[in-house]
Amino acid sequence: MRIGLIAMSGVRVFNPELAAMGVTLPGFVNRGRVIASLPSLGLLVVAALTPPEHEVTYIEIPDIKTAPELPDFDLVGISSFTAMAEEAYELADRYRARGAKVVMGGTHATLLPYEALEHVDAVVSGAAEGVWPLLLEDVKAGTLKQIYRGSNRGFYSECEPVMPRFDLLVGRPYNRITIQTSRGCPLDCEFCAASKIFTPRYEQKSVAAVERELQRVTSLFDRPFLEFADDNTFVNRKWSEEFLRMLAPYGLRWFTETDVRVADYPGIPRLLYEAGCYQVLIGFESPRGESLMGIDRSNWKSKRRGEYLRSIDRLQSAGVTVNGCFIVGLDADTPEIFEQVRDFVRESGLIEVQVTALTPFPGTRLYDRLKNEGRLLRDRFWERCTLFDVNYQPKQMTVDELEGGIRWLFRELYAEPAVNARKRHYVNLMKSVSRTGEPQPC
Repeated sequence: MRIGLIAMSGVRVFNPELAAMGVTLPGFVNRGRVIASLPSLGLLVVAALTPPEHEVTYIEIPDIKTAPELPDFDLVGISSFTAMAEEAYELADRYRARGAKVVMGGTHATLLPYEALEHVDAVVSGAAEGVWPLLLEDVKAGTLKQIYRGSNRGFYSECEPVMPRFDLLVGRPYNRITIQTSRGCPLDCEFCAASKIFTPRYEQKSVAAVERELQRVTSLFDRPFLEFADDNTFVNRKWSEEFLRMLAPYGLRWFTETDVRVADYPGIPRLLYEAGCYQVLIGFESPRGESLMGIDRSNWKSKRRGEYLRSIDRLQSAGVTVNGCFIVGLDADTPEIFEQVRDFVRESGLIEVQVTALTPFPGTRLYDRLKNEGRLLRDRFWERCTLFDVNYQPKQMTVDELEGGIRWLFRELYAEPAVNARKRHYVNLMKSVSRTGEPQPC
């Protein structure tokens, strides 16, 4: 069969005022370009699970309105984020009209399989491991089922992890190549969908398995910049030390996401720097302790609020920059939150910052709670699930106040003077590291 694997990629901003601002705000634009250019690891795994008798083509579509004429396939597999779900459905309708069988997977289709089935022939719910080869056999036999439920545990402990088809990315203009070291997250944040639907437990690959993928990537790309596509990479200290010591000799630069505990492990900030870590992204969520209450079931983040400044300093003094992530519109947030975030960013010396609006994605506890409280602006608002658009009624302010506050905060944080100030701070930090010949002790 001719199989087309299509990733709906790109960054969306629905609000026209915010979209217009984004064009002129360098800090916002730069991060958006990075996110938009990341390949779909899920589809690369699907490609790897496809028997060699089939012809596989990997395609990315950032905008269906400007997409070139797409080739014909016997079977099409589509993966999409919620914000692009309606476009994914339009693409599926087009291909079915041309006679192709269409399968959809990924976060949105897993959360809302019966909605997706209005536009596709089958849905892969959860991970593709264990079900994709069976689905292909059913297509050949004419017995395609509507829903295939993949395993949600034992990805790395019960069998050898699948090597993604990194070769399908050769020749494409990526600024980062992604490798996954773990699935899931030990925290249980109310707003998070992806971690919990694909596995209820945190699972991590062995360092040896990660190195096999690293060797494959470096054989295909010359000194690639890596992004470890994890929700939370450095949960386990012992694994972290082994991983960083393995990575250091490769001399690569890389980025990943983790939580604030990484700064607590003695020696880890220095190992991060020596292993080539350019930046870690940490979800601080809010500078206000009240706003952090109830975000996760155990209030783990709220309990760590007093350590934020020290953790940022430990990491950045070691030469590892921190991209601090904040969510505005949490239930305890008042209109004062915007100035509080700006002031925290300035006080902390964060090199980069990412601000998003609280977003009730379908399938999350947050979505269910806000729906029960009658606070969703609409039940179906997928095009507004961009992390920047408001689709619910905040508790302590109006929708206009939240949207206006986001625009004000973006101007404060992402306009050229603010970005340049953070760049100068970064240069000074690196000079401090280079003067000693090594990262500052932590």
